[in-house]
Amino acid sequence: MSRIDLRSDTVTRPTPAMRRAMADAEVGDDVWGDDPTVARLQAVAAERLGFEAALFFPSGTQSNLAATLTHCGRGDEVLLGARSHMFLHEGGGAAALGSVPCHPLENQPDGSLRAEDVEAAVKPDDVHCPRTRLLAQENTLDGKVVPQALLEAACQAARRHRLATHLDGARLFNAAAKTGRPPAELLAPFDSVSVCLSKGLGAPVGSLLLGTKALVREAHRWRKVLGGGLRQVGLLAAAGLYALEHHVARLADDHENARALGEALLGTPGLEVEPVQTNMVWLRVAPALRARFVERLAAEGVLASGQARVRLVTHLDVSHADVLRAAEVIRRVATAG
Repeated sequence: MSRIDLRSDTVTRPTPAMRRAMADAEVGDDVWGDDPTVARLQAVAAERLGFEAALFFPSGTQSNLAATLTHCGRGDEVLLGARSHMFLHEGGGAAALGSVPCHPLENQPDGSLRAEDVEAAVKPDDVHCPRTRLLAQENTLDGKVVPQALLEAACQAARRHRLATHLDGARLFNAAAKTGRPPAELLAPFDSVSVCLSKGLGAPVGSLLLGTKALVREAHRWRKVLGGGLRQVGLLAAAGLYALEHHVARLADDHENARALGEALLGTPGLEVEPVQTNMVWLRVAPALRARFVERLAAEGVLASGQARVRLVTHLDVSHADVLRAAEVIRRVATAG
């Protein structure tokens, strides 16, 4: 029995065509700045997303951290969402490695940060307080597209206090696919953005940090300090280029599969299906089912993550037939109690 892996869209494997692009990539030493495929990826991404420059990173965590360290000095503060990846899932890197404290703000149900909360969190010019330097937001958050008007309002509040603005856009292309708006339009309010190539786009490794030439030049220094300088990385950049050219439009297929999966699970005893927007289906699991629910799904060949709130993520390695079979398994396991 083949398994259906819905734990994350990070589990995708390079397609045969992507592997050929990687094998044929022209490479050089990127620490010396002479890998032509990396240079092409960075140039293509910057032009497509509306920024002056881009920089390839091994991971989104490192990209977000380099952005934070570029915007903030020791003792400076970043404002960010309490449910954000940067606050919850990046090891406290800003504080651990940069002495940059994080001030979490409440994310609203739609994932946004209220402009008035941003304003209220900015510290006064007082020696007792850290200097607030950066506002970081995320889109999508938990599979939800944050309303653009609210992202912009929070950025405007930040600018009134001379804060820089950063977007963790790990799944930015999912937001673009859902809204039908060009990615560059969604990114216009931000000074910097991190976008992931190894989630919905299916590349095996890599994220990009985008901003001004000056910001990227400083982030390049931080990338080296953080151990992110790579050599013949054109092999990986080629996968990113292929993903940008061939895997962006097809994100709509993942969204449709997630919608179909969520719809198929409606009314299942013990499961509450949250509204589906992009490629994530969230299930609120009744207490009586939680203890071994994910384990029992795995035994039936369906991999998921979570416990009280279980996440199912569609991606390019999951077909429409797969989601229908997964729904059948999930219903059967839930009904068995």
